[in-house]
Amino acid sequence: MKELVRCKPCGYVMEADKLGDVCPACGMPRKAFEPYRERVALNRLFVLSLDMHPIAIHLSQTFVILIPAMILLTTMFPGFQYAMFSNVLHFAVVVFPFTLVIAIITGITDGLFRFKTLTPPLLKTKILYSSIIIVLGFVMFFVAAPDHYGIITIILSLGSLACAVRLGLLGKQLIDVILPGSYPIRRAKMPVKEIKNEAPTQQ
Repeated sequence: MKELVRCKPCGYVMEADKLGDVCPACGMPRKAFEPYRERVALNRLFVLSLDMHPIAIHLSQTFVILIPAMILLTTMFPGFQYAMFSNVLHFAVVVFPFTLVIAIITGITDGLFRFKTLTPPLLKTKILYSSIIIVLGFVMFFVAAPDHYGIITIILSLGSLACAVRLGLLGKQLIDVILPGSYPIRRAKMPVKEIKNEAPTQQ
């Protein structure tokens, strides 16, 4: 494993052989760095380094903002590229709930590898808002009329946007948090008889 160093003022961690004259994050001089030992298992770091959840979140956020924006454009400027904007709106409404499913699956994976559990208060709150937004997304998918998105779609899309903002604020608090150690592996207990049979015999 490569030698790591950490910037004492800002906490930036990097490989020692890639360190230049200053910290890439905050610009402090090289002497501000200290040796650093990673406390997280490599398999957990690998999964988290894939950034599956942040990528999925940005994908769903695109649609959660796009839907009310397209409704606003088609309502305020019905004579300006209406067919194009309405097609984009219809596509966003159809795809949006499925991007939420991907975001939730990757979020659960991220939570388990980052915190080893889904029971901390902030994670429970994130799961609650995620559940609300996915319900809103699928209701919008089944209820909204494809030929005319009216007040129901506006209310559902704004509700989804409010949940997305809340989820973003919660995620901001957790972005740098990760428990040390390896992911706990629960192994089945062997029957008592089998354990006795495997015990070495005394000479």
